Formats: sequence, C-alpha cells, structure tokens
Amino acid sequence: MQNKKILIFLPDGIGLRNFAYSNFYNVGQNENFEVTFWNNTPFNLTELSFKEIKIENSKSNVLTEVYKNARKEIELNLNIKKTKDKVYDSYRFPLPYKGIKKTVKSVAIRFLTFAYSTDKGLIKIREKISQLERKTLYYDQSIKTLQRENPAMVFCTNQRPLTAIAPILAAKDLGIPTAAFIYSWDNLPKAMMVIETDYYFVWSNHMKEELLFYYSYIKEENIFVTGTPQFEIHFDKEKLLSREEFFQQNEMDLTKKYVCFSGDDVVTSPDDPKYLEEAAVAIQKMNDKGFNLGIIFRRCPVDFSGRYDEVVKKYPDIIKTIDPLWKPFSSSWNTILPTKEDDYLLSNLAEHCEMVLNLGSSMVFDFVSHEKPCGYFRYNQKVQLDNTWDIFKCYRYVHFRSMPTENPVFFMDSPDLIPDAIEKALKENEQILINTRKWFEKINQHPPQFASQRIFEAIKKIVA
Repeated sequence: MQNKKILIFLPDGIGLRNFAYSNFYNVGQNENFEVTFWNNTPFNLTELSFKEIKIENSKSNVLTEVYKNARKEIELNLNIKKTKDKVYDSYRFPLPYKGIKKTVKSVAIRFLTFAYSTDKGLIKIREKISQLERKTLYYDQSIKTLQRENPAMVFCTNQRPLTAIAPILAAKDLGIPTAAFIYSWDNLPKAMMVIETDYYFVWSNHMKEELLFYYSYIKEENIFVTGTPQFEIHFDKEKLLSREEFFQQNEMDLTKKYVCFSGDDVVTSPDDPKYLEEAAVAIQKMNDKGFNLGIIFRRCPVDFSGRYDEVVKKYPDIIKTIDPLWKPFSSSWNTILPTKEDDYLLSNLAEHCEMVLNLGSSMVFDFVSHEKPCGYFRYNQKVQLDNTWDIFKCYRYVHFRSMPTENPVFFMDSPDLIPDAIEKALKENEQILINTRKWFEKINQHPPQFASQRIFEAIKKIVA
C-alpha cells in the first residue's frame, strides 16, 4: 500500500493562514492523504480537529543565526554583482552593536560576509549551516520523530525560519522527500531562503523565474507553480455576510460607503498615522461636497501601538476601527498569530468596502479578488518621524517591477490629490481593475481558488 502520510511542517505561525485556515487540509483528505501538522507554533491545531505533532524543543545551534545572517548578506552582495543593481542594498538591516553579545555576533557576520562573498564562499557558508544544525538535540529529536512517523514527504510551509533547518535536514538524511513553499511574493529578491529542499512550490511562473535566477543550483523540474492558498478565502461565497449583517455586526452606518485604510507596521511606514489623517481630511472634503463616506481602519496585525489613537479620536464621524482578529501568545511580535476568524473578516472587509488605501501592500490582491480597486500613497511627509525613511524606496523594490505598464493601482501623490483620486476610483475603476487583474494573474497562478488542489496534485507526483 502506498504511503499517504504527509507531514506539513509549521516552523512558525506564518503558515497557519495558508495551510491551517484555508481549504488545504480538506483537499488533502479528499485526495486520500493522511495530513498531519508538525507544529512548532503555540497554536493548538487539535482545536480545529487536525492531526498534529507538537515540537517541544526547537533550539538551533548558537552559531547558526550568525551564519544564516552572513548568508543573506553574501547573497545580496552576489545579487548586486550579478545585476549591477544597488536596489539589493535596501534589503539589509543595520547590524546591532548594543551590548557585548550583539556586538560579537555583528562583528562575526561582517567578517564572514567579507571573507566569503563569492559563489564558492557561499557554498561553504551553506555547508557550515548544515554541519552546525546536525549537531543539535533538535536534529536528533527530528530524526526520531520522522523514524516513528515514517511520512512519504515533509512539506515546509515557509522557507524563511531558522527553526526549519534541522527538521528538513533530518528528513533529507533519512531519504524522505522534502519541499518548501515560498511564502511571500517579495521574499526571493530579499535573499530570504534559509532552508534547502528537494522541491519548491511557488506562486507563479514569475516567481519560478526568480527562483531559478537567484538560486541557480535549483533544477527547473523541481519547481511546482501552484499559487498560494492565502487568497482562497475570497472565493468562498458561503463565508460572506450580507451587507446588512456585516454592518450591523461591526456597528457601521448603513447609509455610508466605506473606504478601507490598511495600516503598515512602524518599520515599513513610520508616518502611517499621518497618511490616515490625510485620508480622513480628504473624505471630510468629499462629504462636504455631498458624498457620504467613511473610513474603516484596519491596523497591521502585529502593531499594538497607540500611534493611531490621536487621529482616530480626532475624526470619530469618519474613522471606524475594526481590528484584525489575531491572537497574541506572548509579547513577542512573532508569537502574534492569525486566526481563521480574521480570514473571514478580511474577506468581508474587501467585499463590503469600496476600495483599499495603503502603502505598497499585497492587500491589492485581496481586494481585486472582490473586484475592488487599490490606492497607494506615493509622497513623503514634509515633517517625518524618521528622516532616513523614504516612501519611494518602497516602490523601488524588485517585486514592484512586476507591475504592468498601465498602473494596476491609483497613486495618491500629495494630500491635495487624495479626494480626486478616490472620487475617480469610485466612478471609473474598470480600467484600473483590468490592470490589477493582469498583475494578480502574473503574481499568482489562476484560478486562485484552486491553489490547494494544485499543491496536492504536485505532491502526488513527488510521492508516486
């Protein structure tokens, strides 16, 4: 009898939305697979009636983080050398030098980056990471788990976390096929590949080409284009409330039309509260002309700061806050995890709002799934909280080069132009939506609602 057990490895909470809250598990069962989550998150998946194996100790080698960070720096250096494009410098984070431990780590990263910034040097760094992780108790425990469970395949939901290295190495050393899902549309140019697997699952042909470009050691036949399950919820009409139900549930004014303002984290957009205020002023001006509009403010799920409070209090008749339904398991940002209920909330927001406004977010794809346009702010504040921050840096990132020539979003290039931009999007959005659909089709394999099905079709080929 063919082994049908697939271990879905969740190294952190990032994969919950794609693989625990989507239709993924049900599709796997319908295809007669025994799907078990190898769970390194604090979330108890048995509450969703899923089979799971909890990981108790996921401690990596103390040196692995240093080598992992050096690997990223080296890859960015090699990308600059390969492309003659300095944009890759913008993906670096300043190394910390506060305290002896952090200083020693940062000095070590800088040394390794200097000494190994060649193709051969990068291979040595990758090999060293594997050597270090094979010495850990975490690796030994992973070997035992895999020997006990005997899966046909280990599928990792995210290529980025340090905690994914040891289990993937253990599976490969036991001859078990491994696969990694490239989590986000912007990850590959950022040098965010941490694990190395036998197979890779990507959103689109565009992402496949990126994977082959940045990681030439990966063979084309080992890449599967499937799309991402994160957009499936938008095509599940049973999860949509009526306008009346949604408005009543969230204490919204049925006589108004609402624009969604999707907040960013403080690093991505330190001046975000000011953009929210300028959007509120624009809506106020439009209402003075006879419109009847409001703003739904959805903050970034990991931003629990009070930085927006003053603006929200200042415009109570315009701004209505509906917070994401994420659950904090501790004060650390990476243990604030999404919930299934938040997926339903986001889908209903996109269905019942007229559009979304933000700074370069992938929310553009959530909203176009409901035939709603997206507007991007594209100007710096005159008085900035962080003078080193530049909104135009965001739009120079490599993943924005995938945009069609004709704009798939409407841009707001100054506070004074926001009212006209919103008004035009309310009245004449069909051409924008045509362009947005083209962008979405380039970024994510269509039809979007069948991503999970395509993933299991690929898994069938691997384990056959």
